[in-house]
Amino acid sequence: MQGERTDERTVLKVTGADRQKFLQDTVTNDLSGDAGGLVYAAILSPQGKYLFDFFVFKTPDAILIDIKSDCAAAFAQRMNMYKLRADVKIEATNMAVSRGLREVPEGAMPDPRHAALGWRAYGGEGSTPEIDWDAIRVAHVIPETGIELIANETYILEVGFERLNGVDFRKGCYVGQEVTARMKHKTELRKGLAQVVLGGSAVSGAEITRDGKTVGRLHTVSGDKAIAYLRFDRAGEGMQAGGVSVDWRS
Repeated sequence: MQGERTDERTVLKVTGADRQKFLQDTVTNDLSGDAGGLVYAAILSPQGKYLFDFFVFKTPDAILIDIKSDCAAAFAQRMNMYKLRADVKIEATNMAVSRGLREVPEGAMPDPRHAALGWRAYGGEGSTPEIDWDAIRVAHVIPETGIELIANETYILEVGFERLNGVDFRKGCYVGQEVTARMKHKTELRKGLAQVVLGGSAVSGAEITRDGKTVGRLHTVSGDKAIAYLRFDRAGEGMQAGGVSVDWRS
């Protein structure tokens, strides 16, 4: 099995009679379907900005949420603020999270964002080969919590949530839904993530400029390629970051 256990993830358990409706009314994706797979979703601010992203899956007696560990406590606090009188309880578990490629262990589920991200499994022990997840993410322009996905700053449609199966436009209202729906119905997004090719060594966070104007920023770098956040109306030939050329093919 080519897989690895990750200690960077925490699984939260949501129980209570109102858990389904509570989450359905709060997160960006549709959770009304039957159990049987992972759903990728996010929580937004009332202004429509990204706060947390996570995976959701159901068991007979709970809804489980796979989230980055350093976000888990803040996520639970935010959700407890929303629940008011709803019969909902949110608590951390010690469930292990594994992910991998190729041979799929029993009980594992496909990563819903992209087939190249393989599978995720819960409660198992996976082996630990070298898997270059950053290279996979850069190749397919897949954002990561805390890197391309920045709390209170990112708009999820600009970072590809529709393409990554992380938002549903038919499910009805959720926190931040109105702003997201308006962005969806614009004729064209002016900003967003793109893969760029670097002409030399550059670091994540470097500002991208063109003709003396800021046009974006580098995020995840893998070899001579990177995920960049660009202003598409300003991007083009002649871009640089940290003294090296930045090539974007729209």
